[in-house]
Amino acid sequence: MKTIDWANLSFGYMPTDYNVRYNYRNGSWGELEISSSEYINMHMAATCLHYGQEAFEGLKAFRGKDEKIRVFRLDENAARLQSTCRGILMPELSTEKFRDAILKVIKLNERFVPPYESGASLYIRPLLIGTGAQVGVHPASEYMFIVFVTPVGPYFKGGFSTNPYVIIRQYDRSAPLGTGVYKVGGNYAASLRANKMAHDMGYSCEFYLDAKEKKYIDECGAANFFGIKNNTYVTPLSTSILPSITNKSLMTLAEEMGLTVERRQIPEEELDTFEEAGACGTAAVISPIQRIDDPEKNRSYIISKDGKPGKICTQLYNKLRAIQYGDEPDKYGWVTIVE
Repeated sequence: MKTIDWANLSFGYMPTDYNVRYNYRNGSWGELEISSSEYINMHMAATCLHYGQEAFEGLKAFRGKDEKIRVFRLDENAARLQSTCRGILMPELSTEKFRDAILKVIKLNERFVPPYESGASLYIRPLLIGTGAQVGVHPASEYMFIVFVTPVGPYFKGGFSTNPYVIIRQYDRSAPLGTGVYKVGGNYAASLRANKMAHDMGYSCEFYLDAKEKKYIDECGAANFFGIKNNTYVTPLSTSILPSITNKSLMTLAEEMGLTVERRQIPEEELDTFEEAGACGTAAVISPIQRIDDPEKNRSYIISKDGKPGKICTQLYNKLRAIQYGDEPDKYGWVTIVE
């Protein structure tokens, strides 16, 4: 294996040694299989290809200064995948099977877990797809669950630094009572055009308002939004937003730090009142927001006056990372150590 430049890894795909798989046939899940192939042999009429019957998750493993490898909140990822399965009629994978697959694939690819303080981590991608052939619009009878891993660097090139966002009104990522609360590929396909538009305009990411009224804050690209003001952590409550495990964790840490936590609708105009704001998710943890522009209204909401991450965003980011790497006690039971 060639030497990996851990400090300069991009957030992209790198081949690793193995992936793991379960197959669902005849009404039940089979045994865990190990594969060294990066490919899937699939029927051309598989429901994942025609009707979008697929779901995925994203989580990370970290190597601590004690050399132990820790996985962050994998039971929450299992629960979210189970929720998606119920939403698009796929058979649920038990938390136990999910956990076994995650721990096995990390152990098999242990040499790809980046060293402590390299700024990199091991990204874990569980994927569940309908593989059974179906021409009518119906759920498949056969499925495959596969987990692969790849070492990644920071999601944004600058790492933990502020980024500009732009409100895109021409497109919606998801609709109220649609699939926005599930982690399905269709939501991300729906964001590609708006994301490209934002990048072409020189922004880090697109910013969505609610699809129904275009009045309220929805999501920052594929990440949850939060704002800080008056010692309060405010994040949107919506039926079209994916429940972020990172956001859930940050809310707990914010309360521990003495902040009040509010989940509610946030009118666009309220952006003017936030002292700090961020986009949060597994990939970036927290991406502090420098400003949010609304070209249609010819307005710019400046969040960070000096262009730097705010005090509370920084504290939350450092606290969460310290738990992930084992630098601080894990009093919430969020971390699983790979034995």
